Amino acid sequence: MTIATEGAPLRRGAVRPGERALAPDLARGIMLLGIVLSNTAFHLWAARPGPSGWQPVDGSWLDHTVQFAMIIALDLRVYPLFAFLFGYGMMQLYLRQTAAGTDGRDAARILRRRSLWLIVIGLTHAALLMSGDILGFYGVLSLILGLAFLRRGERALTWWIWIGVGLIALVSAGPVLSALLRGDLGTFGDAGAEPGFKAYAPDEENWLTAAGTRLRTGLFVTFAAAPLTLVGGGYLLFLLGFRAARRRVLEEPGRHRTLLRRTAVLGIAVGWLGALPAALAHVGVLHVPDDMQSESGALTVLRDITGNAAGLGYVAAVALFAHWWTTRRPRRGATALAAVTSVGKRSLSCYLAHSLLFAPVLAAWGLGLGEHLSSATAALFALAVWLVTVAGAYALERAGRRGPAEAVLRRLMYGSRPGRA
Repeated sequence: MTIATEGAPLRRGAVRPGERALAPDLARGIMLLGIVLSNTAFHLWAARPGPSGWQPVDGSWLDHTVQFAMIIALDLRVYPLFAFLFGYGMMQLYLRQTAAGTDGRDAARILRRRSLWLIVIGLTHAALLMSGDILGFYGVLSLILGLAFLRRGERALTWWIWIGVGLIALVSAGPVLSALLRGDLGTFGDAGAEPGFKAYAPDEENWLTAAGTRLRTGLFVTFAAAPLTLVGGGYLLFLLGFRAARRRVLEEPGRHRTLLRRTAVLGIAVGWLGALPAALAHVGVLHVPDDMQSESGALTVLRDITGNAAGLGYVAAVALFAHWWTTRRPRRGATALAAVTSVGKRSLSCYLAHSLLFAPVLAAWGLGLGEHLSSATAALFALAVWLVTVAGAYALERAGRRGPAEAVLRRLMYGSRPGRA
């Protein structure tokens, strides 16, 4: 049985359970823990923000330890991981459809429909709960990149990947190097800028006013920041995901162990070392001008660029673990692994659930708990939120049911009837 689309009928519907590989779903499940931990900084609205405008600078030694770890391992490192997995999933969907006999144009049309609906879901999410939404942002990126690269050959992907590397170096690192040569590196940036968390309106007591601020931020992030990111080479992780999916790197990690080992070691090392100066400056060990630590300062630029390497390193490390697990099959930990993987299978539902549990509890327009939390206690709260979604996702897994958001998106993408098996 087939389903009607705008062109020829599709030969199949969404991915079936037996087609799923461990590594991508496990990486998504772990990624969501990283996202929910990173998002705590947006909700500590009564704390004193540092020069970067995000992580607070007050608190106990335990809070500073958490802040240090966040800057090193998570901030500006989780979203590159998301971008790679997003691109990987796009190409997986396209290849499954074309392998089943669907025309490439019709398969690409399904992905365009998905991108458009993600923009709608993302803007709704931003207005109602969380203006730092990434769904609309990546919806725009996937719409443009899908049109431009989904059906391109390996040579074109390779050329544009290297162009992306050059653009990142030119657009991001170029101004910093220019300031260094002029001797103005200490004044590069703006520590006096409004703290970034203000765009999320967590300290606004009126929900309607906060919603207006969040929607404006969401519109800017979706329709201005996303295209500008492409100009600066921000498509690089997407295209790397495209290429890796064509080679089935995450489905068959055993065939790519050398590549994965090098990527894991080099990527994580470069990512963490690139964030080390900012982390040391934040906790007061390294003394540099505040402008250097600001959101547009040199240390943040360094963290941003090296965050791409860290994101790739994390993916590679998870893939290596998945290969070890599937070949050794240890007895202990199987339930925990299945639970985390079930989150990855329902990443959209769990991502939205995070905001549903976060915003009304922490924001000033809700219970206002964010006023009383510190970096350490907020991290514990984030871990508890993630564990709630793990429990919910695992219950759905045991019942053989999709996540609610995945079920809705699937219906929007494929129609009311499943594709032919």
